[in-house]
Amino acid sequence: MFKTVEWKNNRVVMIDQRLLPEKEIYRSYARYEDVAGAIKDMVVRGAPAIGVAAAMGAALGASAVKAKDLKGFKKEFARIAKTLASTRPTAINLFWAIERMKGVVEENGDLSVERLKKRLVDEARTIHREDIEINRLMGRHGGRLLKDGSTVLTHCNAGALATAGYGTALGVIRGAIEAGKRISVFADETRPFLQGARLTAWELKKDKIDVTLITDNMAGYMMKKGLIDAVVVGADRIASNGDTANKIGTYSVAILARVHSIPFYVAAPLSTIDMKIKDGDGIPIEERDTREVTHMKGRMIAPKGVKVRNPAFDVTPNRLVSAIITEKGVVKPPYRRALTRLFA
Repeated sequence: MFKTVEWKNNRVVMIDQRLLPEKEIYRSYARYEDVAGAIKDMVVRGAPAIGVAAAMGAALGASAVKAKDLKGFKKEFARIAKTLASTRPTAINLFWAIERMKGVVEENGDLSVERLKKRLVDEARTIHREDIEINRLMGRHGGRLLKDGSTVLTHCNAGALATAGYGTALGVIRGAIEAGKRISVFADETRPFLQGARLTAWELKKDKIDVTLITDNMAGYMMKKGLIDAVVVGADRIASNGDTANKIGTYSVAILARVHSIPFYVAAPLSTIDMKIKDGDGIPIEERDTREVTHMKGRMIAPKGVKVRNPAFDVTPNRLVSAIITEKGVVKPPYRRALTRLFA
């Protein structure tokens, strides 16, 4: 089985998701700056995986700090954290992981610098291990929502490639299958980066899970024909009222699901829920390079000089979300009250 991101021989190793499905190439990083670059350039993507990679990048950077005293170490570590935090603005897991690593530094002021460096590596590896355990819990909880014989629509990739392993939305599908249910999947291609076509289809085929690839504009037709029984997606940030930011196009799928009376489920760990944000209007939306829209594999597919917009995410309002699946269970509206209870 492939590994999305791991700590190996004091380096951060990641599968290069930009090259899938044609090539399965692993990149090894010895500098935190290169880990930050890998996050920004989408060598690694998916909110939980970004968080794990950031934690490992922080540990990697800390290991190279030359300061011998705690004050000097903290100053250097703050710079490392700031660099990693500047890579992508929407996925809250990035900032959650960095704050957790900063917490280790603040809470262990009695340790020597060398012992603190080791403690940070241990914490990054713990975050990695916990993410897989959390995904499996979500899979068990969410798998109960899917009926035997269901066909599930997914958008983007919220599988093992988007996490430390197993997956959030695809983890729900895996959980249902492990419970003995027969589940089929329709995977939206997910323009412009094609995470569904390149990544979801690839990893489901590796797991021998029945998957059919469709273009983004086919979802409504498939729903009208009665071919889709449920929608399960991941999330990059969930506001305290349940508004959910996910890959661009998710909002459209949610509207289609509501019109066709199809349940729309969001699977995400607690680390993706941002209780500091009142609603979806407060979620920052990343705008990415326009070449992702105008080019495909380096070849231009649009008129030269055409104006382009490339928001990477959109926000689905809570009224369109049937349930949010977390490691602590499944929550339903009213979301502000239900999500607050999860953190109590």
